[in-house]
Amino acid sequence: MAGLEELKKKLVPLFDAEKGFPTGSTIDPSDSYVLSDGGTVNLLSKSYNVYNINELGLQKCSSSSAFSEDDTEKTYRCASNEIRIFGSIGSGASSVVQRAIHIPNHRIIAVKKINIFEKEKRQQLLTEIRTLCEAPCYQGLVEFYGAFYTPESGQISIALEYMDGGSLADIIRVRKCIPEPVLSAMVQKLLHGLSYLHGARHLVHRDIKPANLLVNLKGESKITDFGISAGLENSMAMCATFVGTVTYMSPERIRNESYSYAADIWSLGLALFECATGEFPYTANEGPVNLMLQILDDPSPSLSKQNFSPQFCLFVDACLQKDPDSRPTAEQLLSHPFITKYEDAGVDLGTFVRSIFDPTQRMKDLADVS
Repeated sequence: MAGLEELKKKLVPLFDAEKGFPTGSTIDPSDSYVLSDGGTVNLLSKSYNVYNINELGLQKCSSSSAFSEDDTEKTYRCASNEIRIFGSIGSGASSVVQRAIHIPNHRIIAVKKINIFEKEKRQQLLTEIRTLCEAPCYQGLVEFYGAFYTPESGQISIALEYMDGGSLADIIRVRKCIPEPVLSAMVQKLLHGLSYLHGARHLVHRDIKPANLLVNLKGESKITDFGISAGLENSMAMCATFVGTVTYMSPERIRNESYSYAADIWSLGLALFECATGEFPYTANEGPVNLMLQILDDPSPSLSKQNFSPQFCLFVDACLQKDPDSRPTAEQLLSHPFITKYEDAGVDLGTFVRSIFDPTQRMKDLADVS
């Protein structure tokens, strides 16, 4: 493919994956990025992978032959001049997300824009790109199409799968709560993604919440926003940083103790409680300090046994154990009775999502692109 070869030539690394930095280089290897005069951003991760991004796309290469086979060189062609923005999806503390069309294949995508010059945002960008490159199309995780750099704005844009059903937060704003069988089917898919992040990639997501759990009109549910994920290099490693959304933070994280994958399980339990009842179980409107004290001091929230099945109540109770060692893993939760209970019930997630968000209106929005 001529286009691919042209991209590889233009994405010339400033850092040689085999030789390292040139002799006499003044570049600090600990710095997370280098910007060339030609408009290529060179992102350096702690794993020594190198990500070269310019207006034509992204190239990933490894600086060590010791990496596993999926850490080989990859090139994603997703050029800035092939993208047309046509609407805003939302914005957060570190990024703006817009809806766009990728003209060559007529695909609707989500484009997340992050400023490369702001260090904190840059670190989140690097974490997200690293995670997405390693798991570009795994079930339960939002698909990654590539990234490109725009020198004029100093922004890197990440091209992601467009989830046209929005988030679970959007659903409960419209519907108030999500029926138990639907939640079971959604969570099964999300647990596959979480199990992969934890088991295969040794990553703690650190920001599991309804707004980061997305759905599409086909009925697929997927995890997004990996910007503050943290890697655990071995099974004994533990995170010890205070980042993420305080609202869904586990007790051990609030106490600023070391934490691991179980912190994501607590967050998932709180998100499920909120989606099932339409109410967040703590008083979050009295300030973050009061909220954190409630999470530490109050008994863990429990679903009403009158309104929900014993299996669902036990599932949430298991996720919301104060002791992280008592929480099951994502892999173990996949075989929990709450998940298996509805496997043969014929739950149609697509029909449920389409009953909330009118596909006709979605198509009309897309047709407005001229």
